Amino acid sequence: MSNIGILSVLPPLFAIILAIFTRQVILSLAVGIWIGWTFLYSFNPLLGAKGTIDTMLGVFGDTGNTSVIIFSALVGGLISLIQVSGGVDGFVKYVTGKNVVNTPRKAQMLAWILGIVIFIESTIKILIVGTVCRPIFDKMKISREKLSYIADSTSAPICMLIPLNAWGAFVIALLSSQGVDNPVETLISSIAFNFYAVVTVMMVLFVVIFDVNIGQMRRAEMRVKLTGELHEKGAKLFLDEEAVLKKPVTDRGSPLNMVVPIGVMTVFMPVALYITGEGNIMKGSGSLAVLWSVLLAILVGGIYYRVKKVLNLSQIMDTVIKGAGGMISLAILMVLAFSLGETCKRLGTGNYIAGLVVEVISPGLIPALVFAASAFVAFSTGTSFGTFALMIPLAVPLSQNSGVNLALSVSAVLGGGVFGDHCSPISDTTIVASMASLCDHIDHVNTQLPYALVSALIALLLYLVAGFLAV
Repeated sequence: MSNIGILSVLPPLFAIILAIFTRQVILSLAVGIWIGWTFLYSFNPLLGAKGTIDTMLGVFGDTGNTSVIIFSALVGGLISLIQVSGGVDGFVKYVTGKNVVNTPRKAQMLAWILGIVIFIESTIKILIVGTVCRPIFDKMKISREKLSYIADSTSAPICMLIPLNAWGAFVIALLSSQGVDNPVETLISSIAFNFYAVVTVMMVLFVVIFDVNIGQMRRAEMRVKLTGELHEKGAKLFLDEEAVLKKPVTDRGSPLNMVVPIGVMTVFMPVALYITGEGNIMKGSGSLAVLWSVLLAILVGGIYYRVKKVLNLSQIMDTVIKGAGGMISLAILMVLAFSLGETCKRLGTGNYIAGLVVEVISPGLIPALVFAASAFVAFSTGTSFGTFALMIPLAVPLSQNSGVNLALSVSAVLGGGVFGDHCSPISDTTIVASMASLCDHIDHVNTQLPYALVSALIALLLYLVAGFLAV
């Protein structure tokens, strides 16, 4: 790992700023990676280009990264299959025809409820919310930016508040490695202090009930209501909308055509975690579990459609392949996102930022500073798990040596990591939220960020109060 101080912050920071201003996320990530490797190779830009290519190729050396990339492509095939089978249309007609969801508020409430009850895995949660609610939102003239906000803001926060998933397993392992006597108890105790996650989830509910639209979200909502336009002019999607979201080719559409494959994917997720964890769901592999789940969903869905004579075998295979092909932009983006994360690791970006926390004088400020540092690390690197891995080894001894409540410090790390995971423009979760909602990625980031910053500010104040009360 390199030690270049403040320069280690520049590559991810430059990538984020460039992405926001140019709206070219793929180019921005590539430039950020190149800058990082140029620093690592003693400011040699040619060797920096070599390092960039080597890092991108190295992404596939990690089975977890490869699983996520393949999963993302296959999800395009699954979404396309559900659409072509008439599953989405059938579900929308059912919930609207039965007056189950007949107002914009109820449509948004449906998205919020789905985001709450599906807590096994953040990516699957987002995909289900996007697939189910997007046509309903379109029909009721609710912006796709609002949908991506609801889906994204109930993903990572809920997974951390109900950690019966790979998130919880990873944190427990990190706490154990730091010599914490009761890591499970510490994690459970930290839930009550995870102010950012709680505030974020409740803010989404507040926005839904009272139709609160601030900043660019107001502009997006007015655009859809007044013009019916689903995107801003010049919007760029990670998803090939025509390739993935085709019109049904059958009149045998039914809600079950959507419920069956999505139900299989959701139900099998904890089973896959149990299998990969060798009998312990908390030790399961999240990346393998989502891959297995989507593969099984496609298989079961295909068999179901064939038995019901909804689609023939040729239609099933063509739809899955073309749908997966429509995800090529997302696959490239994820390769670059993982590459930037590895580059930041080599630069020591996270350690540099996290190390600033140890200079604090007052123990009462530690939780708030840990939260702020974790949030900045996560936003800059686009990874919550990476932030947990960097910050927990610092937060645990810092807390133990200063007398600060350990669960409070751990929750500050988790809250900061969740912030970056669900609102950083280079986070895979943020990317998937844009994709699942068929929303321009930068528009999603810009419309969600004000809400996330308000939640972060509230959480920071609560950590300040709790820090002094707990000392």
